[in-house]
Amino acid sequence: MNHLPVFAIAASAALALSTTNAMSQAATTSTPFGNLKDGRAAELITLTNAKGANVQISNYGCTVVSFNVADREGKLDSIVLGKSTLADYEAGHPFYGVIAGRYANRIAKGRFTLDGKEYKLHVNNGPNHLHGGKEGFDKKLWAIASRGMVEGVPTLSLSYTSPDGEEGYPGTLKCGLTYSFNDAGELRIEYTATTDKPTVVNLTNHSYFNLSGHGKGDILSHVMQIPAGKYTPTDPTLIPNGKLESLDGTPLDFRKATVIGERISQHDFLPLKYGGGYDHNYVIDAPAGTLRTAAKVADPKSGRTLECLTTEPGVQLYTLNHGADDKGRDGRKYPKHGGFCLETQHYPDSPNQPSFPSTVLKPGDTYRQTCVYRAGVEK
Repeated sequence: MNHLPVFAIAASAALALSTTNAMSQAATTSTPFGNLKDGRAAELITLTNAKGANVQISNYGCTVVSFNVADREGKLDSIVLGKSTLADYEAGHPFYGVIAGRYANRIAKGRFTLDGKEYKLHVNNGPNHLHGGKEGFDKKLWAIASRGMVEGVPTLSLSYTSPDGEEGYPGTLKCGLTYSFNDAGELRIEYTATTDKPTVVNLTNHSYFNLSGHGKGDILSHVMQIPAGKYTPTDPTLIPNGKLESLDGTPLDFRKATVIGERISQHDFLPLKYGGGYDHNYVIDAPAGTLRTAAKVADPKSGRTLECLTTEPGVQLYTLNHGADDKGRDGRKYPKHGGFCLETQHYPDSPNQPSFPSTVLKPGDTYRQTCVYRAGVEK
């Protein structure tokens, strides 16, 4: 195996940012992003840190539209895939940069039972329910609760109230989401939710990353490390069987830094055949509830690095297995394997798997989750 040396994620993203921008002033700015078909106006909010890097977020779907950081030469480019216009997003896309919910990932047959009552959800992924259904949180216009500088850090807070019965889910769910982008190159996402009836909740950000820059080829030469010794094996429709299995000796094992493309085509290993590449939930070794590393990725070509941290028990690795030169932002094309997702979340189909950590939220309790995407550069 041609492993590259284990990479060191930069302690400070200052290494990843152009020195010519060293005197930039951190700021939160906003511009119109167009109007939806029903006439409602969306905005594009830019969080710029003092090093000149920036993240652009739309309140339509809480979408990370771009994430601009520098390579080892100091050249800025976006490391996330996206679309150019609001109309492009509204027309449909493979969840580029959005918040997926109420339940990210899959629920088998679009059904689950809670407190003795069966709930039926929209089936939109083969026989299963995926990422919240026909009109999930990715297709909602979130309210902008606040934007500005919080303790010197550009910050955006959004909210959405999902009514009782939306997409078949019980309970009125009040959701809050806060993005911040600091001088260390950390895009931090804080999630909260409350309900007036018992329900299930599983939220995630669905950004596709390409550390070479969006639309600049595939990510098969990127080097990845995931501190997970187990995963949740699935059936051919990607529904877990309820077990946690060891990754020892499998092409899914990324405990050692490994080139993503090195084993992605080993379809004699059925889990890779089922997904057409990596589309698997990893059980992070360290206990959930505290912020710890879920993955580290490095791109030898650009020198850019990314570390993903989460409080969630799992992370879904997805490698854009079904893309075919999709037209992306700035006229760039996104090929198959043109990006990777690190979806921090609870396990797929948890409402139907009593052995998995629970995703039930009850009145009086608050759902909380933190995810950090830390961009840097190798020396």
